[in-house]
Amino acid sequence: MTARKSGFIVGAVAGAGVACAALAGVGMRMGTAAAEAPAVRTNVASAPAFAPPPGAPMSFADIFEKVSPAVVQINVTSKASPQPLRIPGFEGFDIVPRGKKAPGQGQDGDDGDTPATPKQQSAGSGFFISADGYIVTNNHVVADADDIQVVMKDGRELKATLVGRDEGTDLAVIKVVDPKAKNADFPYVNFENQAKPRVGDWVITIGNPFGLGGTATAGIISAYGRNLQDTTSQFVNYIQIDAPINRGNSGGPSFDIYGRVIGVNSAIYSPSGGSVGIGFAIPADVAEATAKQLIATGKVVRGYIGVSIQDFSAEAAEAMGLKDVKGAIVAEVVAGGPAAKAGLLPDDILVGVNGVKVADRSELTREVSKARPGEIIKMSIIRDGKPRVIDVRSGTRPSENSLAVNDDEQDQDGGGAPSPGKSANQRVDALGLTLAPIDQAARDTYKIDSEIKGLLIAGVKGDSDAGEKGLAKGDVLANINGVAVTSAAEVNAAVASAKKAGRSAVLAKIIRQNRPVFVPLKIAP
Repeated sequence: MTARKSGFIVGAVAGAGVACAALAGVGMRMGTAAAEAPAVRTNVASAPAFAPPPGAPMSFADIFEKVSPAVVQINVTSKASPQPLRIPGFEGFDIVPRGKKAPGQGQDGDDGDTPATPKQQSAGSGFFISADGYIVTNNHVVADADDIQVVMKDGRELKATLVGRDEGTDLAVIKVVDPKAKNADFPYVNFENQAKPRVGDWVITIGNPFGLGGTATAGIISAYGRNLQDTTSQFVNYIQIDAPINRGNSGGPSFDIYGRVIGVNSAIYSPSGGSVGIGFAIPADVAEATAKQLIATGKVVRGYIGVSIQDFSAEAAEAMGLKDVKGAIVAEVVAGGPAAKAGLLPDDILVGVNGVKVADRSELTREVSKARPGEIIKMSIIRDGKPRVIDVRSGTRPSENSLAVNDDEQDQDGGGAPSPGKSANQRVDALGLTLAPIDQAARDTYKIDSEIKGLLIAGVKGDSDAGEKGLAKGDVLANINGVAVTSAAEVNAAVASAKKAGRSAVLAKIIRQNRPVFVPLKIAP
């Protein structure tokens, strides 16, 4: 260590000596010979000034000073379920924190009062969108809040109340109601949904990561149109950014280099829980439209047509002879719903909404949700290989919780007249399936509703495409390429027809637990 330190010191001293010698030689006479020599001008090159590349700011400081007063820390207090304490060495026991006993159960001097409800605290971010105190944040920041406190950049702590929240986009609006801020003129920022930054453009985030309020980070727009595996993805095409965001940044804004809000930070991808440079923001146009509805009515109302759909994949399109067709395929139509009243049918392929092409079920849901209840939605569909347009009068979309419950509910009302006598199982080698008629014993065993028609899958060849895609004994094969099948002969005929048309797969409609799903199945040679 000493030698290394000496090396650095000697080098520094030597450098200083050279510099002194250079300075000493400027403007000094070094003897007669030097005086008679022609003058030599020495140009000392200065260090180049820092210059960012075109399009990059010299610093983000001016932008931060401009917009940061509008960004707030949001502290939330909510109820928490009491959790047992686990002490090392007592892994087999749950040590519950001592609380007061319920009335009539007091002992050892307890007064018999009911136990106090435990509280938990969490924190997120938000930003003012108006001078009178409206703040945008994430739904998951304030969803269970009993008390909401806003901390300003200048340190003021102000009470706020929930205005409205939307699970579908994970957005919420709160408002400052603290008497200390009566008639206050709050600093606020604006949404930018016209001049959309390009992938590679700068983005700046400000928020409250890990409780460290007023934290600024910078990066670039990494991608557009990201779908996450959650309920919000059907309404939000996320912006991906690499500006570091962490826990506590939720609800904070992402700015362009002009200080305009281009997104609301909502989620990160992280195996560790910390930033790995992959963050997601809700686009400004979605955030602004949602915030306006929440301020006006306290909730968001979306259009609804009443169908269960899944993506119409490229493999499914090839199986149906509809190359390059994209969209969503109708699995079920809600009885008595808008789609049923308009004449939409299972197996219809939905390819457009009000003249806007849709590539998958998420895009379809987003376009339908834009309609107001009662409006006519023009649904572009393909039925029996032919395009047509069906007018559907939009209903009102139920809450996401209601839809989730309905999806989980299954009709347990079996019964119905027994099917004709059971015949021998028949194999369809081209699909790797063993099929049988659906008799009453099968309906009772696999709980197949009486209205379900088709063929029972009695066996699946493990190394077939059907086996690899998860088809199983007890599933029902309802149709092939939109044509109902009730015998193995009809299935073989449908496969032969697909082969003759030069297709390598067929689209099978499978009923599992009384719910339909479409599965493209490759045809074995």
